[in-house]
Amino acid sequence: MELRDPFPRPARNDDHNGASARLIVFRVFVVLVFVVLAGRLWQLQIVRGEQYRQRADSNRFRIEAIDAPRGVIYDRGGNIVVRNKASFAVSVVPANLPAEQEQHVYQKLADLLDMPVSGWPAGVGTGARPSIREIVEAGRARDPYSPVLVKANVPRDTALIIEETHLSLPGVRVETAPIREYTTGPLLSHILGYMGSIPKEWAEAYDSPDYHPADRVGLAGVEYSLEDVLRGEKGHQFVEVDVVGRILRMIGDPIEPVPGHNLYLTIDTQLQRDVEGILKGALEELGASSGAAVVGDPGSGEIMAMVSLPRYDNGLFAGGISADDWEELANAPLNPLLNRAIAGLYPPGSIFKLVPAAAALEEGVVTPDTLIDDPGVILVKNEYFPDDPEMAQPFYCWLRSGHGKLDVVGAIAHSCDVFFYEIAGGFEDFRGLGVDRLAQYAELFGLGAPTGIDLPGELAGLVPTPKWKRKRFGADGGVWTTGNTYNMGIGQGDVLVTPLQMFSLTSVVASGGTLYRPQIIQRVVDTQGETVERMEPEVTREVAVDPAHLALVRQGMRRAVTSGTAKAEWTHLPPEIDVAGKTGTAEFCQPNAAGTDCERDSDGNLLTHAWFVAFAPFEAPEIAVVVFIDGRGVGHVIEGSRVAAPIAADIIRTYYGLPEWQPTPTPGPQ
Repeated sequence: MELRDPFPRPARNDDHNGASARLIVFRVFVVLVFVVLAGRLWQLQIVRGEQYRQRADSNRFRIEAIDAPRGVIYDRGGNIVVRNKASFAVSVVPANLPAEQEQHVYQKLADLLDMPVSGWPAGVGTGARPSIREIVEAGRARDPYSPVLVKANVPRDTALIIEETHLSLPGVRVETAPIREYTTGPLLSHILGYMGSIPKEWAEAYDSPDYHPADRVGLAGVEYSLEDVLRGEKGHQFVEVDVVGRILRMIGDPIEPVPGHNLYLTIDTQLQRDVEGILKGALEELGASSGAAVVGDPGSGEIMAMVSLPRYDNGLFAGGISADDWEELANAPLNPLLNRAIAGLYPPGSIFKLVPAAAALEEGVVTPDTLIDDPGVILVKNEYFPDDPEMAQPFYCWLRSGHGKLDVVGAIAHSCDVFFYEIAGGFEDFRGLGVDRLAQYAELFGLGAPTGIDLPGELAGLVPTPKWKRKRFGADGGVWTTGNTYNMGIGQGDVLVTPLQMFSLTSVVASGGTLYRPQIIQRVVDTQGETVERMEPEVTREVAVDPAHLALVRQGMRRAVTSGTAKAEWTHLPPEIDVAGKTGTAEFCQPNAAGTDCERDSDGNLLTHAWFVAFAPFEAPEIAVVVFIDGRGVGHVIEGSRVAAPIAADIIRTYYGLPEWQPTPTPGPQ
């Protein structure tokens, strides 16, 4: 019997053939893999090699901007008032910030730098720092490989902590960077201004290769208006960085930045300090909260002192103002950020009378010999009831007993309201200037338009006209009346001016008819001290008034000091200097608590602002002075002669180095 194998095996040849087939397949697979790898390597190294080399180099090598040193600012005497000082700054390179660590890095920086991670802080406005995320994302959109400044002026201890923990903060850099130092503190804050990040609403204006979204720019004052002069031109350097963005070495020589030009102001810092001290002391004594003073050369328009109170500390903005500090400034009830000298609008009161006086002489409405009687009040007939005296509207002089007969010089000296009512709007058979000619001359003297000073935020003021009133109040309430012209003639009604405009007006009278553009910049120099540009006096216009007529106006101002409303008995003006001046007491309406009427004093009078304008010496003017005291919050009437003029007297004494005024001792009993 034949035994068979229960597990028959294939023939040896079949087994060998199967193994060979599998080996062939494997070999083919290996070959195909190598072909694919070779093809991929060919593509990466040969076809697209240059592209990837450029990408690798872009991660490893970078061109970085070098900020230009910002120009230094000096006062007229060569004293530094703004300079750059070294500080630590924290930046982020967006490309080196891994997405999975982004939130961790932002939160860590937020804790160390006291900044929000995202979202704009409540109340933050121009000049305040945005959140970390907004800063970095703005930089990423512009150039992800360039460092984005997150915060400047970082405390040294904080900078060291960040530097020590850099391995856990990829993309974060600690560098030294200059910030602005205002050497006089808040003294010149309204003039110098401050710097800050480019606000969102200004981004389009700064969208150029010369600016990065994280750059700091001038936002107020001279820092803003002379940004192009102070900024300079950025340089560049080629650097190699590691995987976390730290600079390993510089490659080649950098393109050095071009420093910004330096500025010399027309401001005398010591005079500014003296004027501020005088004004501040007077406000405190009076119980007033705000005011302004301007001192300058009437023969050139150079401003030597410009004080606005209250003021603010522009040093808060040096490294980026905190949200709390910004909110406190922005919401302060007296608005310390407002430069009242150029942007405070107030009725001028009697200092405006210089305009109708000059205009009436020039237009032949009066002559030097014309006398107008002031009985203390005039009654303007009602055009619908001309024969009913009870329907007539009274217009009073400030001196209710009247000044009697006055010529134009006497009217200026004694600030006679009735005289200026009549030359402005006429009375009975006497024909006055009328509103059109009065407005024309007001504008010729520089009112109703910005003066053109090199400071941002200047306001134009208002010279009202019938057209303006119709537009403002409509057909029903927009009819211009004789009373409107009367009020305008004494600087009341709707006339609004800035203290700087009144400096210009006073200077026109003092200089004999030349209206200069007020000047805050004296010259521009380069880093070698060479003058690049000297700001010569700039004439806006020659006012079309006969010099002889302006001489009469000056005589009225001089007589006001010798025997009129500004006599030394009240004003303490120094007898050593021949001063010419004009007082002003301007009524204004401040709504009462109930909102039903204007706030009034205990006698029912409207509250007032106090003004005084002056120039000296009378024969050859060297300085013009304007003092304004805001009457809001005082609670009673304040007069230019008793409040503003003594302040101007102290300023003039200080300017000429004269002793302080001392009251004359009252003789005791014999």
